[in-house]
Amino acid sequence: MSKRNIVHVEIPAANVGEAGSFYQQLFGWKLQHVPAMNYTMWEDGAGGGGGFTEVNAGNPVGQVLVYIASDDIEADLKRVVELGGTVLQPKMEIPDTGWFGVFKDPTGNVLAVYTDLNPS
Repeated sequence: MSKRNIVHVEIPAANVGEAGSFYQQLFGWKLQHVPAMNYTMWEDGAGGGGGFTEVNAGNPVGQVLVYIASDDIEADLKRVVELGGTVLQPKMEIPDTGWFGVFKDPTGNVLAVYTDLNPS
């Protein structure tokens, strides 16, 4: 079983490039922009990382999305429902990267579970 570590954090941004620049200057994060997705990946230099996503109706300002390691996304999402949460995004592939699912806990917080294509 995975250690259930936080493996990725997505921060909504009105302007993905400007947000990346802000955090790079503030924290020294290494950035990699993915133009096809209008997505900027960030790494903190200590093994943590995430991305900047464009703000939209499903990804509002203030809803930072935390991804937690999962060995079985489908089982985790089933358990979410059993415990009173709601599945917002069933298991979905990120090409050449892995899989994820998004859920809302009973309080209304939105989180995600993630499985890497090549776990190390």
